[in-house]
Amino acid sequence: MREVELKSVVDDIVMRRAMVEQAGGRLEFEGKLIDARYGDTEDWLMIADHVLRLRIYETAKGREGHLDWKGPTQYENGYKVREELSTSVSNPDSLAQILENLGYSVVMTIERRIAQYSLHGATVRFEEYPRMDALVEVEGAEADIEKAIAVIGLPRENYTADRLTEFAARYTERTGLAAILSNLRTP
Repeated sequence: MREVELKSVVDDIVMRRAMVEQAGGRLEFEGKLIDARYGDTEDWLMIADHVLRLRIYETAKGREGHLDWKGPTQYENGYKVREELSTSVSNPDSLAQILENLGYSVVMTIERRIAQYSLHGATVRFEEYPRMDALVEVEGAEADIEKAIAVIGLPRENYTADRLTEFAARYTERTGLAAILSNLRTP
């Protein structure tokens, strides 16, 4: 599957979520989203710009996992584009142990509260981190992304194909405080 996305800093999540909902956005998930990104001892995955990720959607009712692989990042027409494969996982803790037994280790953990919507063919995800700017990620076909961006109401020029680490670096530079992307410990 081809993943196409843009991100922006969000000024007011409550207002922007209301705009999405008023335009017919359907809330698909609200809760904690945890990403454990894995690496190998030779850093082959990082060198090849591949991502091996265990993603966990967590609410008071339980946890649901997904194992994802992402290929090298490309940039097309101002959008961030990657090949992505994903499969659901009924027991994320067992999968994490399998990955570790195969020699992979967690190299980065990202933890945030999210509200994820389906809107006009796009996925819109509002993300709040432990200490960093709140973001909105819009994913889908280019035309669907543009329709969703118009609904959200943030200026189009605010959206970029930048990686999360670039948003974190800008936050740190602007505030003098280190961005914190997770309260969980990464080995």
